[in-house]
Amino acid sequence: MAKVTIINGTPTPGSRLTAIIALAEELLVKEGFEVKHVNVGELPPGDLIHTKFESEHIVKANGLVAEADAIIVASPVYKASYTGVLKTFLDLIPERGLTGKVILPMFMGGTIAHLLAIDYSLKPVLSVLGARHILAGVYAADANVSRTEQGGFTISDELISRLEDNIKELAMETRRRIKYQD
Repeated sequence: MAKVTIINGTPTPGSRLTAIIALAEELLVKEGFEVKHVNVGELPPGDLIHTKFESEHIVKANGLVAEADAIIVASPVYKASYTGVLKTFLDLIPERGLTGKVILPMFMGGTIAHLLAIDYSLKPVLSVLGARHILAGVYAADANVSRTEQGGFTISDELISRLEDNIKELAMETRRRIKYQD
């Protein structure tokens, strides 16, 4: 069974980004993937800030990245880039740690004005980590996900459609890479 690890870069549990991540996981499971999570906001801050590569939490998180065939990197956009807590975790992924993996960025920001944050802030870092097959990505504006009175979320049909298309592409590319690695 192919494996996907979702790296969740939000420091805020229960954010609208978590609704998109949950939908992505649901779609991946339907495609037959095993899904694991690295929630960087839950990793010990001292381990991240002091780059404790040997920390049991960092070793476990990096293990989930290493064993994955594909990676989803999800983050809200703050100040025209991904979160600082995500950057501290990316700094702890071993050199070439994303080699051979299909990568799908998923960002969420206040407006469409930050759409290029994926291309200009995240993709160069992923490339340095060995990623060569980075999909275009999914960018959602806050208006695409709204909170319900019951505490849940409503995702716009347009965003659902884009996410479905991107998950299908991730699944196809991952299966193709696995097939040719054997």
